[in-house]
Amino acid sequence: MKSRYKVSLAAVLLGGGIVAGSLMNNSVNGASSSGQPGTADDPVVTKSYVDQKIAQAIKGGESASSTKTTTSAAPTPNATSNTTTSGASSTGKASTTVQQTEELKVVDVKPGQKLIAKAGAEFILRNGYAVVYSMDASGAIDITSGTEIVHNQAVEKNHLLSFPREGRGIQVKEGQKFGLVVMVRGGYTVQ
Repeated sequence: MKSRYKVSLAAVLLGGGIVAGSLMNNSVNGASSSGQPGTADDPVVTKSYVDQKIAQAIKGGESASSTKTTTSAAPTPNATSNTTTSGASSTGKASTTVQQTEELKVVDVKPGQKLIAKAGAEFILRNGYAVVYSMDASGAIDITSGTEIVHNQAVEKNHLLSFPREGRGIQVKEGQKFGLVVMVRGGYTVQ
């Protein structure tokens, strides 16, 4: 009696599993037929096609084949502009001013010189030992560590420094015989 019960229960479970499996298979096949790769609903594309569509999106929807190549002598709004001037300051030392936008420039600072930032400039000390130079109580913002660095406080290498006001900067730490290598974004003066 118990064996007949077990056999009939196994048959019912097996039959139910087959019916459930076929129902699930039908629902999966119906949904995936429209999203199968290589069909009209989900085409396979080449890299050149994707690059062309990206270029169209960047150019505001123009097709790549309809764009004209034009050259203009006028600078674009995002172009960088460099202005270099040299002259004698009131201390008799020559100063160099370079104004720049968006681009990082590598600047060498010799012992005894100061790298003074224009408002909003950013520095990254790459090599050497530097301290912050400031005429007031505030100094530079170390964006990397989220702290403020005041006058004569050491600058850590590879930290991004922001100078919110003009007249602040960095200089070679006293007693060092080697200069600094600094990456600069924005305007600056070497004095």
